[in-house]
Amino acid sequence: MRATFKTQTLNALKITVAFMPWLVAMYLFYWLDSSGTWTSETPHRGKLSVVLLATGMILSFGAYSYLFRRTRK
Repeated sequence: MRATFKTQTLNALKITVAFMPWLVAMYLFYWLDSSGTWTSETPHRGKLSVVLLATGMILSFGAYSYLFRRTRK
């Protein structure tokens, strides 16, 4: 029972770490919008939004893949 709880806790921690880049990208997008830096008149706003969110998602995918990589024996 104890090993199962430890394994579940470790998996939850890995998932949390893996989602951090995506959450940071989302917060950065929110912060840019709320501070007034990211206005509707910003040139190429849509393209920059896609790049910002895609970067966070790709980094999250890479972190998840690295953390949950299966070892070959």
